Amino acid sequence: MTHIPPPAEELRLLDLELRRLDARRAQLLHRRAWLVTALHTAAPQAPAPVAPPRPEASAPRVQNVLLLLGGVLLTIAAIAFTLVSWGDLGIAGRALVLGAVTVAVLAAPVPLLKRGLRSTAESVAGLGLALTVLDAYALHAAALPGTDGTGYTAVASATLAALWTAYGLLPLASALRLPLPAALVAAQLPLTLGAMAADAGVHVVTLAVLVTAACDTAVALRMSARPVRLTAVVGAYGLGVSGVWAAGWLSWTATGPSAAARAAALLLLAAAVVLTAAWQPAGGRQAGGLALAAGLLTVAAVGGTVRPVLPSVWTVPAYLACGMALLAVARPARLPQSVREGLVHASAVVQGLALLWTLPPVALALTGPVSWIGVWSGAPATVRSAVTADAPWPPHTGTAPLVLAAVTVVLFLTRDAVGRTRALTGVLVLGWATALVLPAVLDVPYTVALVALGCTTTGALAAAIWIRTPERPEPLRLTATILALLTTLPLVLLSLADESATLAVTAALTALFAAASWTPRLAPVTPPAALGYATALACASGAAAGWRAQDTAALVLVVPVVAALLAARLGDGARATVPVEVTGALAALLAFALAAASGDLPMLALVLALCAVIVSATALRPGRRPLAFAGTALFVLAAWVRLAAWDVGTPEAYTLPVTVPALAVGFLSRRRDTGVSSWTAYGPGLAATLVPSLLAAWGDPHWARPLLLGLAALAVTLLGARHHLQAPLLLGGTVLALDALHELAPYIVQVTDALPRWVPPALAGLLLLAVGATYEQRLRDARRVRDFLGTMR
Repeated sequence: MTHIPPPAEELRLLDLELRRLDARRAQLLHRRAWLVTALHTAAPQAPAPVAPPRPEASAPRVQNVLLLLGGVLLTIAAIAFTLVSWGDLGIAGRALVLGAVTVAVLAAPVPLLKRGLRSTAESVAGLGLALTVLDAYALHAAALPGTDGTGYTAVASATLAALWTAYGLLPLASALRLPLPAALVAAQLPLTLGAMAADAGVHVVTLAVLVTAACDTAVALRMSARPVRLTAVVGAYGLGVSGVWAAGWLSWTATGPSAAARAAALLLLAAAVVLTAAWQPAGGRQAGGLALAAGLLTVAAVGGTVRPVLPSVWTVPAYLACGMALLAVARPARLPQSVREGLVHASAVVQGLALLWTLPPVALALTGPVSWIGVWSGAPATVRSAVTADAPWPPHTGTAPLVLAAVTVVLFLTRDAVGRTRALTGVLVLGWATALVLPAVLDVPYTVALVALGCTTTGALAAAIWIRTPERPEPLRLTATILALLTTLPLVLLSLADESATLAVTAALTALFAAASWTPRLAPVTPPAALGYATALACASGAAAGWRAQDTAALVLVVPVVAALLAARLGDGARATVPVEVTGALAALLAFALAAASGDLPMLALVLALCAVIVSATALRPGRRPLAFAGTALFVLAAWVRLAAWDVGTPEAYTLPVTVPALAVGFLSRRRDTGVSSWTAYGPGLAATLVPSLLAAWGDPHWARPLLLGLAALAVTLLGARHHLQAPLLLGGTVLALDALHELAPYIVQVTDALPRWVPPALAGLLLLAVGATYEQRLRDARRVRDFLGTMR
């Protein structure tokens, strides 16, 4: 029978066998690695395959370079022959040489194309075209030397363009790619040079440039050959931009209706060409840009026509009206989508430029009243004189409110659902800018301007409260709130010109923002604004009443009190709580600065005490417990200032107000947590009084202070020993010892002076002998004292 071991024994045997197998496998792997290394070292290293060198230039490229170089050299030789050897031949010889060489070179590409030598044929054709240019030059130099150079160049370029076109369209030479682009390049010159030769004037020259660009556009739209289309596009853009620039300059500098009309006709011609190109199906992605350019050219043309007959102040509104008219032109559905979008974008560009023109008066109306800060010199007659106290009013900006209002209406009528929120935001901003700049433009009386700015602020706050939109009202509400706050800047600055205006404006703004604070949507902004303007009202009221700065500081403290009460009412979870508390803290800081600047210590102490009361009351809220330390610090600081006002020089009068609260806080801390060390709980409070008193006692020649300090230190030491507390025991004992040493110092000095010189060394020796004799006992006593102190807290 087969013996089957118990499971534990069988498991042990299996583990033993597996370990043997692992050891054998490791031995075999090690031997295999050694053999592989030995074979790799003994085998000869085969050289790495060397890749054949790659040619730096392909055969077609070499061929093209050689052909181009050959054509250039032949062209140079022809130029040298024409310029140097031309005069050695007669008329017949010249004609024979020119005709024979040119015909031969132009005919050479035909057999080359039949043999498949296309690149060679192109090079020879290029040489032939260059020879025709030299023929034209030679003809002018020999037969027509007295003709006008500009006119002859115009005729020659037209002739060459026609000949090269005919040559490129021949059945035998139609496979050549060079003649037709070269003919198109030559065709760029005839009209412009002809107009210049005829002294036709700048308008006709510009017309010639634009007509040439129109022809290039037609070629680019109709031709399918890539070289011809590329050449036509370059010519159309180059000449088109040049012609449009010249026509725009003529329109802007036109001084009469006739000149403006001629420049407008040029711009309209360019606009028609560009719009035709945009309308074509082949326009592709460029159709939108071309339509935008057509719209801008149309606006420049029509606006330039009416500009000379209108006053300068109506120039921008005239162009703006033309730009807005593009929106009506782009409305029909029969227009391609890209054309409609381009016209709409052109209108947007015109409106944007008009808005840029209105920025200087708007900025001046917003920031111009800064010059009235701190001045109660009397109200100016009109608002313009107040706004332009330090800067001149921009000229010809009387229609800025009209421009702003017109763009506002356009944005309000926007029907795009996607951009509706952005459009309404723009309506708010532009409507606000219109209301802001209108009083300065109309130069209304000072009081009327204040009322208008107040109405603007009220309207912006009302918009922030009553905005109702189906989607995303938050950006609109935030924008309206910010605009209301911005409007108060020039309003308050303008009111500083007059005392009664300052009081009325700050009171009205305080009431307005306080009333708006009942709306939860505006809670994070309007309550702090109301408190801020209430602070300004308090300062203005104190100044108007003739109060001193320290008296005004007490009035300003009403704002922190209101802020603390409001924050407690709102609760820690409200969004407006922190802004309200920050505003109250800033108002309290202002009150402190006013009291400190006056140098009145009793009033400064009162302000600090009131601030301490406010902070301590705020610390009663569960989420503001750490403010209790700040309240205590303010109380202590107020006490110090009060003592300084009474000329109190006793240090205990300053330190005891710190020690008593600190000890109370430490006592409460140890009651809540018995693990708090006595050094943490009582150390700072005791040191705040004992250390300054000890320093004062060492310099005090009288006996009362050292005696009282010694009694206090003795009491602290006994309390520490009674309750097993390290901090009172060691601090009290140390101060008591040092105080006693201070009192005994004179007697010690007297005794030391009375003893002989040998007594101190003898006493020192005896002390050392006594210590050495009882060294072990002293160590045991020191360990016992250390252990006893370690048991204390």
